[in-house]
Amino acid sequence: MRVVIQRVSEASVKIDGQIKGAIGQGLLILAGLTASDTTEDLIWTSKKLVQLRIFSDADDKMNLSVLDVKGELLLISQFTLFANTKKGNRPSYINAAPPAIAIPLYEQFITQLQTDLGKPIQTGEFGADMKVSLVNDGPVTIIIDSQNRE
Repeated sequence: MRVVIQRVSEASVKIDGQIKGAIGQGLLILAGLTASDTTEDLIWTSKKLVQLRIFSDADDKMNLSVLDVKGELLLISQFTLFANTKKGNRPSYINAAPPAIAIPLYEQFITQLQTDLGKPIQTGEFGADMKVSLVNDGPVTIIIDSQNRE
């Protein structure tokens, strides 16, 4: 599992012109899944996300987590995070999990994030054409890959 996390002051996702999910202060999470991802990958990534200390404390040091600031999460599925660009100019997405594998993992990840955050999260819609808007706070953008955790 590969995620790109952006610390935001606000973010939203529209599908067919309608807002599907929106948050204030928190994290926008773009998540890509592979066929080799397991429940352990989802659990590890979720815990890492909600505990990552990337919000400023009273001394303006990044020392607080999304839990500490009572922030929100907006999760967007993004298979293009596993684009292979080694050959030619058209990316290959062969490393991204097919929908039959990715959808159950994505739904399990939503549940895990809600459990670890202690409240519901906002999401896009798997496979939909989405328009994502955000105000990146910092900017702070971090990439986490569950295959590189050791």
